[in-house]
Amino acid sequence: MKRSIMSEQQLFVYNTPFQLESGQKLAGFHLAYHTYGRLNEQRNNVVWVFHALTANSDAASWWPGLVGTGKLFDPSTHYIVCVNMPGSCYGSVGPLEKKPASEELYLHDFPELTIRDMVHMYQVLRQYLGIGKIYMGIGGSMGGQQLLEWAIEEPGTFEHIVPIATNAWHSAWGKAFNASQRWAIESDTTWRNEHPEAGMQGMKVARSMALLSYRHYQTYDLFQNDEAPFGTAEYKAGSYQRYQGEKLAKRFNAFSYHRLSSSMDSHHVGRGRFDAAIALQRITARTLVIGIETDILFPLSEQEYLAKHIPGARFSVIHSLYGHDGFLLEFEVIEKEIVHFLNNKSFRSDLPVQRDYLPHS
Repeated sequence: MKRSIMSEQQLFVYNTPFQLESGQKLAGFHLAYHTYGRLNEQRNNVVWVFHALTANSDAASWWPGLVGTGKLFDPSTHYIVCVNMPGSCYGSVGPLEKKPASEELYLHDFPELTIRDMVHMYQVLRQYLGIGKIYMGIGGSMGGQQLLEWAIEEPGTFEHIVPIATNAWHSAWGKAFNASQRWAIESDTTWRNEHPEAGMQGMKVARSMALLSYRHYQTYDLFQNDEAPFGTAEYKAGSYQRYQGEKLAKRFNAFSYHRLSSSMDSHHVGRGRFDAAIALQRITARTLVIGIETDILFPLSEQEYLAKHIPGARFSVIHSLYGHDGFLLEFEVIEKEIVHFLNNKSFRSDLPVQRDYLPHS
């Protein structure tokens, strides 16, 4: 009998002082996470899913095409783990949490966390859950950054990894987008208020900016083009941008958005490891790198770099009308590539990088 996909959010609490890369210390931390299915007797059925910037630990809710009963990652056969990244607002330690031994919220005082800090927290949770080897780690965008960092930090932990639409370090282009979004938040006259709702108007503008990098010219041309008769007042694309800003404001906060974008900027697998190429060569997991042909935020050159320097990595390119967001939406093609990757054991480190151009499904 198949186990239901339903899973309650769980909370892991760590009450020991925790050192951050910045030199600051957290008195402790807590992580909200979901698990689906059960760890089997061999303890070899773990799939660890890493979410992107504003998502949460309920992977089945935002990646229903890949996680769920009858899907590629099925709780009847896999033990699926997804953690809400620290700094977020979906249960893990973050800016809207109370400071230790205080009734005051962190707000602006929440420390800067790097991608590596996040991974170090996940490592503690992994031990708590009794997980040894992870059969597969998978994540896109900021989630892929965390996956790569962990696969380098602990090479023996993952048997397979699938980083999607991600990079070895966050580019100057990506940092410029993030800095502009933080500037929008900081320009909000309420931002310096010690209140959970501070900076919300600025965050709406930030989300509008971000969306331009997540999508593509073709996406807007296809879905947001004005139809005849052409007006001169409210345009469909502008209305859509406002809608997306308002939509995020109903479920997120400016403090988390500000901090997490800074965390993304901190990503560089070569920090303290000579350089990124040398760091990537530490990965021992069988690797499938997936890029999105129309991704302007994480362009294909970044995934090509990963595939070039991760030993034996396979590289696949998929076409999508949705730009960077294709990693969330093109699940049928992604599933096809993963299944082919898992079934084909012949990839060797001396083979050239392979590029598969697949039609939009």
